[in-house]
Amino acid sequence: MISTDRITVVEGKYDKIKLSGIIDGVIVCTDGFGIFNSEKIGLLRRYAQSRGIMIITDGDSAGFRIRNYLRSALGKDADIVNIYIPDVYGKERRKVHPSKEGKLGVEGLDDALLESLIRKGLKGENTARRREIDKALLFEAGLSGCGDSSARRAELLKRLDLPERLSPNALVDVLNVLFTKEEFIAFMERDPF
Repeated sequence: MISTDRITVVEGKYDKIKLSGIIDGVIVCTDGFGIFNSEKIGLLRRYAQSRGIMIITDGDSAGFRIRNYLRSALGKDADIVNIYIPDVYGKERRKVHPSKEGKLGVEGLDDALLESLIRKGLKGENTARRREIDKALLFEAGLSGCGDSSARRAELLKRLDLPERLSPNALVDVLNVLFTKEEFIAFMERDPF
């Protein structure tokens, strides 16, 4: 079980139930798109300023819409860790049909995979946050600002088992969690595409 002081934010009650067996900490539901018309955003702002939050939404378009809304509503100074769910296709047990995009959400993923993703996301929590990887490095690596950068980013996302909808700005955040600058450069040189 992962113990954290961060407030974990998820889409729905089934996600909360799933994560309560993995995370020892406070878990708050957005109630899906209900967060758009909710008074919870004020509470989440306070949490983000005082204890920090960890956002774990599904890897589908709805999950990214909720995540992006939260990031915008909470402000630039909010202490946010984003945990991205990889594109795993299938159907949750409790549902009759797969989701519109055919991807598993938080509730459908294996506990060990979720725990691994959360541990990676929280890696280095007790040390100062590093921001060694930036958009300029993405440009140098051909992942931004080039004719084929979109295809190259898609290939990188696939290799790192990250969701296909990840924007370049979100990719920078994720890369800073996964790699140091030197590790990222070595990774790109070792397995070019």
